[in-house]
Amino acid sequence: MYKFRKGISKRNRFENLARTLTIFAGSTTAFMLALTTVLIWGISGPLFKFSMSWLLMINTGTTISTFLMVFLIQRAQNKESLALQLKLNEIIAATTGASNRLVDIENLSEEDLKLLKVQYSKLTILFEEDYDIKQEHSVEETDT
Repeated sequence: MYKFRKGISKRNRFENLARTLTIFAGSTTAFMLALTTVLIWGISGPLFKFSMSWLLMINTGTTISTFLMVFLIQRAQNKESLALQLKLNEIIAATTGASNRLVDIENLSEEDLKLLKVQYSKLTILFEEDYDIKQEHSVEETDT
């Protein structure tokens, strides 16, 4: 059975904040807020005579928000990717006849992944040549 940590640490608080911000950033409300901000900024142009400080205000705001969002998006993507890898590892481990060499495959080098892709292409040929659609083949059959 899995054991999860209990209690709220600083890391958990940051994770909760990051999750909340990620969900909010992808919402319609966040988009409408950003759109409203840009519209107000654009409409206020004549009031500020399209000055350099008027331009700098939106430029600085968008730069800061973009900088922070890059890290927030990357963090969310890393977490989701890890969860997906774990789910796939569980499926591979639980499937009879599956090649256990594929568990933890994300840690292989790019060259090894390309070689494995070639082996799976060869496996496709074995499937096409086989008249029995229930016949199982494994990537190990493609080793030469």
